Amino acid sequence: MTGETFDYVIVGAGSAGCVLANRLSEDPGVTVALLEAGGRDTNPWIHVPAGYFRNVTNPKITWQFASGPEPELGGRVVGWPRGRVLGGSSAINGLLYVRGQAEDFDVWRQLGNPGWSFRDVLPYFKRAEDQERGEDDLHGVGGPLGVEDVRMDNPVCEAFIKSAVAAGIPFTRDFNGACQEGVGYFQLTNKNGRRCSTAVGYLNPVKSRSNLKVITGAMVAALTFEGKRATGVRGTFGGVAGQITARREVLLSGGAIGSPQILQLSGVGPGAVLKAAGVEVRHELPGVGANLQDHYQARFVYQCNAAGSLNEIWHSRWKQMKVGIEYALRRRGLLTIGAGVVGVFAKSRPELETPDVQFHFIPLSSDGAGKGLHSFPGVISSVCQLRPESRGTLRITSTDPSAKPAIVSNYLQADADQRVLLDAMRMNRRIVAQKPFADIVVSEKSPGFDIDSDAGLMRFARETGTTIYHPCGTAKMGRDANAVVDARLCVHGLTGVRVVDASIMPTMTSGNTNAPTIMIAEKAADMIREDAKARVAA
Repeated sequence: MTGETFDYVIVGAGSAGCVLANRLSEDPGVTVALLEAGGRDTNPWIHVPAGYFRNVTNPKITWQFASGPEPELGGRVVGWPRGRVLGGSSAINGLLYVRGQAEDFDVWRQLGNPGWSFRDVLPYFKRAEDQERGEDDLHGVGGPLGVEDVRMDNPVCEAFIKSAVAAGIPFTRDFNGACQEGVGYFQLTNKNGRRCSTAVGYLNPVKSRSNLKVITGAMVAALTFEGKRATGVRGTFGGVAGQITARREVLLSGGAIGSPQILQLSGVGPGAVLKAAGVEVRHELPGVGANLQDHYQARFVYQCNAAGSLNEIWHSRWKQMKVGIEYALRRRGLLTIGAGVVGVFAKSRPELETPDVQFHFIPLSSDGAGKGLHSFPGVISSVCQLRPESRGTLRITSTDPSAKPAIVSNYLQADADQRVLLDAMRMNRRIVAQKPFADIVVSEKSPGFDIDSDAGLMRFARETGTTIYHPCGTAKMGRDANAVVDARLCVHGLTGVRVVDASIMPTMTSGNTNAPTIMIAEKAADMIREDAKARVAA
C-alpha cells in the first residue's frame, strides 16, 4: 500500500475510525484508506459479549498500556488495555451503552464549542442507534449500532435493585432517557445477543466498497507535512516502510492514547516534551497529551448465600455446558452480559442537580479483569465519580512509535475526587444494608465490614482501585491555550488534519465513553463532508 494516495486517510479502525470509514465512503466520488495497527477481528471470543472478561488482557488483540506510577495511589501502576484489532476498544470493551447526561454536552458548548450542545448531538446518537425497544424522541432505529436489553434473569441482580430502591434511589428503565438518575439494568451494544463493535456494525457491511481500502498491520510512525499542511502518514504497512498520501485530510482516530502520541511523534505538541524525546518541534501545541481524564473505581466484593452468582458456573463443567447450549440456541444467558448488569446513577449529595456517581453491579467476582472467578458465590458492586477534577498527562519518551508513552492519570489528586468517591462508597454500604440484598450477603470480602472509617475506606480505594477504561481528553476541543482542536475537530494552527475520537472531549461524559465516541465520529463525518463542499464552492 505504500506510495498510494487517497482522499481521506483514517488512522485507527476503532470506535471512531470505523464510523468515519463507513460514512465518508458513502460518497463514491472519494477514496478512503482505513489504517489499523492490529489485525482482523477473527478471535471468536470478541463476538461473544462475555468474552470481554478474557480478551481485555489478551496481548494479541490489545495494547497493554499502563498509567503510573500514580502519586496518589502509593506509586501503583494501573493497567490500561486498549483495543488493537478492527473495532478497536469497541471490540474488547464492557459493551455498556451509556450516552452521559445532556448537561455534559451543554458544558462543551459553553466552553466555546458551537454545535456540541445536547440538542446538536442528539441526532447523531439517534442516527447511530438500532434500539431494540423502538424509536422515540431520544432513540433511533435502523442505525449500525445494535443496542439491546440484558438477556439474563438473575435473582441477585433483582435483589440489588430492590435494595437500591429501598435506599431511596428511584428505579429507571433507561439511563439514556430524559433523566439519567436511578437504578436499573444497563443496555448493551449487542445485536441478536452478539457484540456489535463498530467493525461489525459499521465496517463489515461496507468493506467491499471499491472506494474503501482497509489496511491492517499498519503502524503509523508520524504525519507527513508540507509546511503547516498534513499531507499523509509514514510508517510500516504490512512490514514495509513507506508513506500514504492524503489528498484532502488525515483523520486521527487512534484514541486517547494513540492520537496524541502520533501528534507528538510528528513534532506537534509541547516543545519540552518533544525535545526530551528527540523529536524536532514542528508546531508548538502545549495541550497535546494534557487534560487526561479517566474514571477510577473502587470495587466491593460480597459473598452471597443465594443462587445467582455466576462464579458457580465458572467452576462447574456441567453448568458451563448448559450456558453454552443456551447461548447457541437462544442467544441468552451468561454469555450475553457485559462489564455490568445493573447500574446506578445517583447524587452523592441531595443538593446536586444531576448524578455524580455511577455503580456497576455484576453477579460474579474476581480479583481483576482477565483473572479467574472466586471459588465462593460472589458479586461485585463498583463505584466511581462521574466527573473527576484530577488531570493527567501523556508524553512520548522516544522517536520509536512502538514505544509506550509515559502516562500518569493523577487519580484522586483533587480533593473533590476523594470526597465524592468516599460518598459513593458510603452509598454502596447503605444499599447493601437494605433488604432483600442484606439477607443474602454472607460477608463483605473486600474491603470488609470492619473497615468503616473514612481513612480506612480511602486507603482501600487507593490500594485496590482501578480504571474503568475510559481515558479521554488528551487532544481537547476548545479555544483556550491548552486546546488542541477547534469545534470542527481541526488541529489548531495546522491544515489537513483532524482528531476524531475520545481524546477531543474537553470534559468527561457522565458514564461509559464508547457511545459518545461513536457520536463524535458520526458528527465529524458530516462536518468533514460539509467542509469539503464549502472548499469546492469557494
